[in-house]
Amino acid sequence: MLMFSFFKTLAEQVVTIELKNDLCVTGTLKSVDQFLNIRLDNIHVEDPERHPHMLAVKNVFIRGSVVRYVRMASRNVDTTLLEDATRREAHNGK
Repeated sequence: MLMFSFFKTLAEQVVTIELKNDLCVTGTLKSVDQFLNIRLDNIHVEDPERHPHMLAVKNVFIRGSVVRYVRMASRNVDTTLLEDATRREAHNGK
């Protein structure tokens, strides 16, 4: 639940999603659900020569199980909120 809450704070921020098939998609995070399925708008791919079929795509819905990494600007991360949530989750898990 911690990661779901964390990603919800990144709504409307630009993120890069690297998929397990090596496709990297950068776009504006519009929504994320409890399964970490992600919706991005205004996307572009990092390697258009390798993925020319993605050039016409502007919005994507990415299933959480195919995500390898999520990259974001460090200035967009509220570290205090993340640390507090981690402490709460660790305390409640004991």
